Formats: sequence, C-alpha cells, structure tokens
Amino acid sequence: MKALILVGGFGTRLRPLTLTLPKPLVEFCNKAMILHQIEALVKAGVKDIVLAVNYRPEVMVAMLKETEEQFGIKITFSVESEPLGTAGPLALAREVLKKDDSPFFVLNSDVTCSYPFEEFRDFHLAHGGEGTIMVTKVAEPSAYGVVVQKPNSSVIDRFVEKPVEFVGNRINAGIYLFNPSVLDRIELKPTSIEKEIFPLIAAEQQLHAFDLQGFWMDIGQPKDYLTGTCLYLSHLTSQQSNLLSDPTKPYIQGGNVLIDPTAEVDPTALIGPNVVIGPGCKIGAGVRLQRCVVMANATVKEHAWIMSSIIGWNSSVGRWARVENITVLGDDVAIKDELYINGASVLPHKSISSSITEPRIVM
Repeated sequence: MKALILVGGFGTRLRPLTLTLPKPLVEFCNKAMILHQIEALVKAGVKDIVLAVNYRPEVMVAMLKETEEQFGIKITFSVESEPLGTAGPLALAREVLKKDDSPFFVLNSDVTCSYPFEEFRDFHLAHGGEGTIMVTKVAEPSAYGVVVQKPNSSVIDRFVEKPVEFVGNRINAGIYLFNPSVLDRIELKPTSIEKEIFPLIAAEQQLHAFDLQGFWMDIGQPKDYLTGTCLYLSHLTSQQSNLLSDPTKPYIQGGNVLIDPTAEVDPTALIGPNVVIGPGCKIGAGVRLQRCVVMANATVKEHAWIMSSIIGWNSSVGRWARVENITVLGDDVAIKDELYINGASVLPHKSISSSITEPRIVM
C-alpha cells in the first residue's frame, strides 16, 4: 500500500517552533509529529510514502532517510512549485500513487488520533467504494463542515458547511483512503479535495465514512497542540503504555506524565498532570509543571511555575519565574529570574529580562 502526507507550507500557526524546524519534525510527545503517522502507516502495510511539501524539504531529507532504513520503506518528496491545495498534490504524485492497484492513504500532517489504520484499511476494502473519509464526532458541529450519511449506511450523502440547524455531529478528520481511480478526477492545478473532489465521488455514492473511535485533534497551533498532548497522554495511560513515567516517583502529580529517561528531575519538583519533558532537560528543585511541554535540552530552574505553555528546545526559565496562558518559547530563549510571562510568543534566541503581562509576540 501507499500513502501521501500533506505537509504543506510554512507552519505559521505553530510559530515560533516552526522557525526552527518544519512542522512535521516538531516533536509531539517526544517524537516528531510525522513519525507518529509513519509508524501507524507501516503497521497497516504501507511501503511507499509521499510527502507533499512546498517549504524546506531539504531539512527533512536527512532525518527521514534514517526512517526509511529503520522501517524498510520508500519515502518520496513531492515538491510543489506553487501551492496546489489539498487535491493537487495527489495529481503531482500520480506516478507513485498509481504504481499498482492498491489503495492509498491521504493524511494531513498535523492531525493526531489513535491512528486505527488497519481497521480503516479493512473497512475500505470491504465496502468496495472509491473512497473513505475518517470522521470524528464533535460536541459543536456548527463550527465545522459536517459529513451527512445516508440513513443506516456508511455511504456519504452530502456535506454541510457550518450548519445553522443540526444535521449531524460527524466531521472530516483529515484522513482518507482512495482507490487509484480517484486520480482520474484530479488535474495538476490548485484544487480542494474537500470542496471539489469529495462532492463528485459522493454524488456517485462511492464515498463512505469510517467512524473514528477515541480522541482526535488538529495540533497545528499552540492551544490545540497542548490540548492534543493531553488527549494523547490520556490515550497512553488507557493503553497502560510503558512509555509513561513510573507513577511511584514522588514528583508525579495526577498522572499523564511523559518524561524522557535522559531528563533530570529534582525529587522535590511537582510534575503533572498532563506534562511532557523531553530528552536532556533539567528540572530544578521546587519546580511546578502543569499541562505543559518542555522540549529537548531545556532547563527550568528552582521554584519556577509553568502551566499551559510550551518551552522550546535549549531554552531556560529562571528561578521563581511564572509562565502561563499558552506562552510559547522558541529555540534558545532565556527567561530571567522572578519574571511573569503571560501568553507570550517568543522568537528564537531571545533573552527576556522584564515581565510580559499581556499576550504578545516578542521578536
């Protein structure tokens, strides 16, 4: 089988992290976003993966070369000279996607879920239609495009964008499976798969919906990245994964804590719930961490308090500092002692020597 991952462009919504790395290589729960997807695809039998990119593909080549060797797969970069939307990249990668009769996956690179790709594959093959959309239930469907199915059927009837009246609560989860014949519908030009291609397939009753069980989140911006982290950690806990740190350690508070084995955590710190600490990090005495991510080689000094924030690679948070409200520190940011940082987005290689009391970008 084959897969195409829509990597896209500049990752502006996740800045300042994407000023250092392309979005797919930014770690999510201590693993590059895209590796979560690649591992699940390989488990479902995928051997060829196309990355549809239009920004800094050279940065990803070296890292993904190792991934190719590790999993015994072929990764191809399909580079767009102009943005081609969500369907155009399929036409650009036609040679790989149509190399045989097997279906292929299409994924948005910033979606996280439990990735039930084996069940998804089996469902698609069983119904025999041209395409399948993974759908997820939401509490407030009026903010989304809703997928409406035919009664008592997986066949999709139509799509309703931001409905005023209730028509259903299932939305597009950004993960698809197609037969190669779908490529005959797509020209090599900027095209929306959601607005231009899906309605054509649905009109022929060839498009089906697969219900995703469990969590789902688009993690392409900091607020949702943190929410997705909480959901993923809860999922790991439910799976009783041995990746979760030992709950008998005295500094774990409330569970759902993922700590890289190379991180150093003072036993008087209080960590959790919903915290990720990356490799090489140093967490000092009396530190309090809640609902936050501390990325590789960052330092949090004594008695600092961090909540609902992302501390970027190689950054340091000073003694008795308080960081909260979706603050995001880029690579190599230094927060001086005893400061209050509220909702700031701090670009890489900055030193902050005075408090930031209102959300803003620090350039």
